[in-house]
Amino acid sequence: MQAWSAPDVPPLAHRDPRRPRVFDTATGRLVEVGPASDADARLYVCGITPYDATHLGHANTYVAFDLLNRVWRDAGVGVRYTQNVTDVDDPLLERADATGVAWEELAEDQTQLFRTDMEALCVLPPDHYVGAVESIPLVVSLIERLRPTGLVYQVDDPEHPDWYFACSAADGFMDVAHLDLAAARAIFAERGGDPDRPGKRDPLDCLVWRQARDGEPAWESSLGRGRPGWHIECTAIALEHLGETFDVQGGGSDLVFPHHEMCAVEARAATGEPFARAYVHAGMVGYDGEKMSKSKGNLVLVSKLREQGVDARAIRLVLLAHHYRDDWEYTDADLAAAQQRLASWLAVTNDAGGFTADETVAAIRDALRNDLDAPAALAAVDTWVAAHTSVGGDDPAAVDAVVTAVDALLGVRLNG
Repeated sequence: MQAWSAPDVPPLAHRDPRRPRVFDTATGRLVEVGPASDADARLYVCGITPYDATHLGHANTYVAFDLLNRVWRDAGVGVRYTQNVTDVDDPLLERADATGVAWEELAEDQTQLFRTDMEALCVLPPDHYVGAVESIPLVVSLIERLRPTGLVYQVDDPEHPDWYFACSAADGFMDVAHLDLAAARAIFAERGGDPDRPGKRDPLDCLVWRQARDGEPAWESSLGRGRPGWHIECTAIALEHLGETFDVQGGGSDLVFPHHEMCAVEARAATGEPFARAYVHAGMVGYDGEKMSKSKGNLVLVSKLREQGVDARAIRLVLLAHHYRDDWEYTDADLAAAQQRLASWLAVTNDAGGFTADETVAAIRDALRNDLDAPAALAAVDTWVAAHTSVGGDDPAAVDAVVTAVDALLGVRLNG
């Protein structure tokens, strides 16, 4: 599967070799992430289920990890970035049935819309953009690899003997989310799990291969004709493209459990090694008093804002104005403030001389290396713009230095 076109990222005058520190959900503390040697940093961010357009909650997650990608690159670190697309799953099939559109067509249309939204938001594309359908051989191979462990089993259901992974019996279960079993069971039921499925060894065991049902897409395999479960999809793709242990698994905070927990425990059972060195999660974006979600329909869509003539740079600034880990609620005031900020920044870009910029560039870098603190980075730029406007300066390189740093590190292009 093709990703989207990569924006040009201008190089800064010199590299800053410091690795960023981000909050690791598994340990509950800030940790330095990235390779200790000259190896590439390896990042996996869970992608969309393409049954509806990109909303600000999605965009918040992908812009957050775009910052991490950019900080690593600013440190001179190569980045291997993988993202999946869950292009066959229950919500997609249900939406296709409700709208009378073929599920394949719906998936492709919404994936393409996501690509255009990411391009508009200046998000660096993954090196490997991988659909669930094309990954079915990887999923089957991983399940077969897990079978000798005794952790993969079929439920006793003559009609639909689906395959499950015995999460609760595997080493390391709950090392990411640290939930008690009652809370985990409740969340599992809310987020696509099936704790009450008859025949399971434990309510928290997760589906890895769903046997074919009438009217659903299915593929032949050694496990029977069917399709993959959600968690095993990401596990298989990450292991294939990033190796047994990689630097960061990322996504929204609603993926901590069950998704990232179950990916981690499946991978560890297969390899004997930790899956990711850090689990990093973006906060939830709300609207009209609730978390923005497709199921609730309270969506602010990136594509709709763009159709209304909103500059995509202002949309990105809306997101950057909030710390990536915070939960927050979008209002029209967020957009108005971002538009005003963008206008003030653009107003100085053609000035010949400028207020000295070295401290500003350093402040942007410091902020982003401290848990991707984009609001502090924006504040540093605001301070420079205000000083430049009120005090002025005669440094001929200052404006270009700030414009380049804002483009390279924050992904906001001011000169084009």
